[in-house]
Amino acid sequence: MISNFSKEIHKDIIVEIVELSRATVKESQEFKNILIEDIGNNFLKFVVDFEDCEFIDSTFLSTLVTTLKLLIKKGGNLKLSSINPEVQSLLELTGTHRVFEIFKTKKEAIQSYVDNNS
Repeated sequence: MISNFSKEIHKDIIVEIVELSRATVKESQEFKNILIEDIGNNFLKFVVDFEDCEFIDSTFLSTLVTTLKLLIKKGGNLKLSSINPEVQSLLELTGTHRVFEIFKTKKEAIQSYVDNNS
């Protein structure tokens, strides 16, 4: 099965890359399973990179919010990077732009964990 997601590991930080132009309910369960597996492998610092993604729906966004809540309970975090204007509009419309730390680039998001040691 071909995955719509890839990952990079930078020490204790895991970067999940969304390799879809549209991330919807169809892909949200696959992504949720990947995130839960990563948490099960003791990763608590996540970056979700949306460089190639032009749209996410409410179900996909819900997966991100649910995962963030789980990570916070465990002392972790989930940060977003490379958000395009359409995705940013959804985040603002739903108020979730205040919930997530959002970075222009994947590199900046990774660096924020290093700088804050968090």
